[in-house]
Amino acid sequence: MAVTLAEEIMLLSLDDVSGVAKERQTAAWAVAGGILLDLVLAGRVSVDDGRLRVTDATPTEVPLLDERLRQVDAWCAKKGRAPKVTEWLTKDHTKAVKATVESLRERGLVREERQRVMGLFPVSRYPEADGSVERELRARLRTVLATGPAHSARTTGLLALIHGARLHRLAFPDIPRKEVAARLEELTAGQWAAEGVRRAIRDMQAAMLAITAATMVTVTS
Repeated sequence: MAVTLAEEIMLLSLDDVSGVAKERQTAAWAVAGGILLDLVLAGRVSVDDGRLRVTDATPTEVPLLDERLRQVDAWCAKKGRAPKVTEWLTKDHTKAVKATVESLRERGLVREERQRVMGLFPVSRYPEADGSVERELRARLRTVLATGPAHSARTTGLLALIHGARLHRLAFPDIPRKEVAARLEELTAGQWAAEGVRRAIRDMQAAMLAITAATMVTVTS
């Protein structure tokens, strides 16, 4: 079973040795957005004009995606309208991270280590168990960055999520951030996918930018 976009973002975030998530808060928005994008690509949900709709509740046979699809469907039905993407990302990002990390653990890509902070507070860390998937992922992203979106719309969509959440350093730690940001802006603006997918990604990028900006204001005020 191929890894999901959310799992790929989580692999980029988790430190291979310590198992601690880097850029944890913003990565969480991207993880939740990655699940939505996979559901968009699977034809299960749509994101249009900043609002989220379930278009097909049929399971994808990917447990991580299907649990979120079930929750989105029930939540939208309860709302009685198409909610804003920002509402769902805000509601789900923490739970989405936990579900995604657990999925990575079940796949054998990370392992769980339980520790106590100051000997009191239990915490879990998720260091690398199998680095082959992350190595392939990073190589693929570098190739697309260098040569353009010759790969699938899914890979370019992943880069769009990374760009929208400003996770440039996670994906490309050895390249100056400004250089990466300019290149990703160029790549993700092209005609690399169906209009509905590109529109969905633009809406999710806008939602993540709005949320992360609001988070930064809260933290610094």
